[in-house]
Amino acid sequence: MSHHRKIYLASKSPRRRELLRQVGIDFEVLLLRDTPPRGPDLTEIVLPGELPDAYVARVTQEKAQAAWDAVIARHLFAYPVLAADTTVVINQEILGKPANRDEAIVMLSKLAGNTHQVLTSIAIKYQQQLLQCTQTSEVTFAALNDAQIAAYCDSAEPYDKAGGYGIQGMAARFITHISGSYSGIMGLPLYETTALLDRFKPN
Repeated sequence: MSHHRKIYLASKSPRRRELLRQVGIDFEVLLLRDTPPRGPDLTEIVLPGELPDAYVARVTQEKAQAAWDAVIARHLFAYPVLAADTTVVINQEILGKPANRDEAIVMLSKLAGNTHQVLTSIAIKYQQQLLQCTQTSEVTFAALNDAQIAAYCDSAEPYDKAGGYGIQGMAARFITHISGSYSGIMGLPLYETTALLDRFKPN
């Protein structure tokens, strides 16, 4: 598939929009309603015993399916749907988006002085086709003191991001090393996304 075809991006994330624009992919944002059957956090719950890679892949599949169902239900033009989910994992523990300052401080305290994984799964759904892959990167944080953590958590930055930080924001000064995909850590691995779109057969 050539990249002049349009897709729907099933994500509210401004970072994912920026990343798609960066590589010239034509897209329209498809927002899902935060009401039943898909409540706002329905897909974000980790199932008992679910490993991080299985979790992030399942959530992404559910987002892609819900978005495709919305395309059909709303009688929209049938462009392929791109969905993604990013999960931060430390010692096999999944860190979601912090609900408040206390949660953000706990998360940053766990990440400080340690290496964690960032898993971003992407899925493209069109008719019966589903193409998916998950990209994993590693991020190492410097040791941080309580004042540094508190100051960061006083900003608006931690609260709409898995793990409570954004690599493209002020948290960049805490990061000593990354291994993997910078765009994947931001929320959409561009190499894998464009490779999936290239594999995709529109009919």
